[in-house]
Order: sequence, then C-alpha cells, then structure tokens
Amino acid sequence: LFFIQLIWYLSTTLYNTAPYQARPKDSPLFNHTTLIIIITVIVSLLAWQNKTLFNRLIFYPPAVNNGQWDRFVTHGFIHADAMHLLFNMFTLYFFGRAIEGLYQSFLFGYGFVVFYVLAIVIAMVPSYLKNKKSASYLSLGASGGVSAVLFAFILLAPWEKIYLFAIIPIPAIVFAVAYVAYSIYADKRGGSNINHMAHMWGGAFGVIATIILEPRVLPHFLNALLSPGL
Repeated sequence: LFFIQLIWYLSTTLYNTAPYQARPKDSPLFNHTTLIIIITVIVSLLAWQNKTLFNRLIFYPPAVNNGQWDRFVTHGFIHADAMHLLFNMFTLYFFGRAIEGLYQSFLFGYGFVVFYVLAIVIAMVPSYLKNKKSASYLSLGASGGVSAVLFAFILLAPWEKIYLFAIIPIPAIVFAVAYVAYSIYADKRGGSNINHMAHMWGGAFGVIATIILEPRVLPHFLNALLSPGL
C-alpha cells in the first residue's frame, strides 16, 4: 500500500499534472483499472463458456486479413485459462492503480483507458506482420497492455521493489532489463505458446507513450536512476 501511495504522489505532484481529485466514480473501488479488470474477467468467462465467441475474439491473422481488425483489441480481453487471467489482472490491479492518475488529465479523463487499449493493439502489430500469412498462428491475453502499465510504473519508480513470484524482491529497473533480455532471447528461441514479442513491444509502448504525454517523466526517471538511495 505504501508504494502505491508513493507513486500516486509522484504522478500528481512531481510532474505538476492536474491534481487527481477523488470523485465517487474514481474511488479506489471503482476506477478505470478496476473497470478494465471487470470487463476482462466477464469477457474471458463468457468466452470460456462459448467456443464460437472465443474463436471470434482471439487474434487470428487470416480473419484479420479478411477485415476483422477488431481482433487487435478483442484478443486482449480473453485468456487461455484461469491462471493466465489471474496473473495478468493481479499485475494490472496493483500497477494500474498506482499510475492511473498520471493519465487522468488526457482525453477527457479516459487517458488511462486509451493508453491501455492502444498498448494491446500496438504490442500485437509486430507479431501480426511476422505471422500475417500463417493460418496456424493464434494469440490472446492482455499481456501487451499489462506490460505497458508495468513499464510506465518503472519510469516513475525505477528502484521500487517488484516481488518476483510474490517472494523475491528485485529493483524495478533490474527487472525491466532482465525482462527485455529474456523476451528477446525467448522470441528468437521459439517453441513456446507465449507471445514474448507482444510483452516486449507493450513495454516499449508504455515507456514511449508516457514520455510523450508527460515529458518531465524522463528527467525524473534519470534523476531517480542515478540516485537509488533517495
């Protein structure tokens, strides 16, 4: 809870963005992060019960080539199984709530929602270009959007501890370097159903988009990076 309060302070004070004013619809029990999670859980549950719906929402290049461009978005709201869903939503819940306030002043208050959905779309583009002629390629899950949120958090607090497997404390910036290196390695190695490329590009989008929206994030990140003890 402390680190969430700390990042909330950073996002609303250090950057001189419009202070986040708590309103009933934006209370901790009902913010945009929570709304995204509710929608994702409902859609995933419905898709598990309806194979036709599941097949319509999953990312499938031949269908996209036939004009079903909405799959760039819909694949991010279904998951392979309960563990896949739980891991992504658990990560989104903690890191999304921590950084959401930074985006509230954009796009009539819906900046975070747009940021998240765009991350899902952009993260899938490289995979689509690589597999656009493949009739066997399938992809699903919110990992692109969740990676964007995670890496945006790292910009705000590079030395904050991230607990790997909820046990091992790792500085956020160290985790980011290891995450990117492993994603590149795993993508080149292949042989996995995990879309490592989407993880990597989602994270890159999170960093770039956040800096574009609030350029003062970059000097803050560099100062924080060079002052780990502060």
